[in-house]
Amino acid sequence: MNILVLNIGSSSIKYNLFHEETCVLKGNIERVKDYEQGIKQIMSEIKDKGISVDAVGHRVVHGGENSEPAIITKNDLKKFEKLIELAPLHNDPEIRGMKACMRLFKVPQVAVFDTAFHQTMPQKAHTYAIPSDLSNKYKIRRYGFHGTSHNYVAHEAARLMGRDISECKIITCHLGNGCSVTAVMHGKSVDTSMGFTPLEGLVMGTRSGDIDPAIIPFLQNKEKMSYRQIEEMLNKKSGLLALCGKTDMRDIHEASSHDTKAKLAQEIFCYRLTKYIGAYIAVMNGVNAIVFTGGIGENASWIREEVMKNLSYCGARISKSANKQNKQKISAMHSLVWVFAIPTNEELMMAREARRVLLSK
Repeated sequence: MNILVLNIGSSSIKYNLFHEETCVLKGNIERVKDYEQGIKQIMSEIKDKGISVDAVGHRVVHGGENSEPAIITKNDLKKFEKLIELAPLHNDPEIRGMKACMRLFKVPQVAVFDTAFHQTMPQKAHTYAIPSDLSNKYKIRRYGFHGTSHNYVAHEAARLMGRDISECKIITCHLGNGCSVTAVMHGKSVDTSMGFTPLEGLVMGTRSGDIDPAIIPFLQNKEKMSYRQIEEMLNKKSGLLALCGKTDMRDIHEASSHDTKAKLAQEIFCYRLTKYIGAYIAVMNGVNAIVFTGGIGENASWIREEVMKNLSYCGARISKSANKQNKQKISAMHSLVWVFAIPTNEELMMAREARRVLLSK
């Protein structure tokens, strides 16, 4: 079975074509203005290779309470459109891409939701302490994101440990421009740092992460800022950018030796991450493995080293040499907790999920 996996952004289309578990074609179209034209370009490349497509898998960042991948219908598109306001940067272009694919490809279209993996969270973890009439009316709850990545690296960690994931307690840290941490207990997500939207949780490239919610009305009153201005500030002008004027962790690390703002930004990033990992160890009453993934998680050895310093209380130790070399297994021989830096493969996980849906029909 050949499955084309699409990750559609506001101005780009990333594509991977899988034959079973093997990627046979991949690419990235930048500065996309017309999604239909972009997808036609992909179709032409596939045709030139003489490959057929049996299904198209679409990444959907915010799937609401959808807990399983699903074949997309026109009614589904209407439901997805209602979720645009919760993830406008992602869901809007994704839906436009889906519509173009439904016109151009006469094969099943499968939605794979970033939020689906987190639907196993218990009510005590996903419920906010606000009036229930409002939370019920507007479906306000913790949804979580990066689910496809967390799911993939958790399974990879279990495989590397030689254990069944149903026996494991794993903490996965997806660290890129967007960052989140998930507690994976016996193969299920039981808590995660992102919430109703991708804004909650860790300090990120341009997103604030956790703040006191009273800051919002305070600024609206003092600075006469509108809802839209506050939203833009928290999503696009905060995080590492606000702390030191940089968003790339490599640049921040390089500057940290002489720039006090960059040094503080790096310290805050590590501190918040350490707090979440520690909290999730408590939530699961222990941990078998800690996994770092994403651009920062896979490559920033100095971030991993700083975070792991404060986790020695649970017997977690890293090998400095393995960590510096960005090896997959970075825990020391005498460590009581496995520590990994595992490259994520969301595209492969999406292809697997899409195939599972199609074979179950």
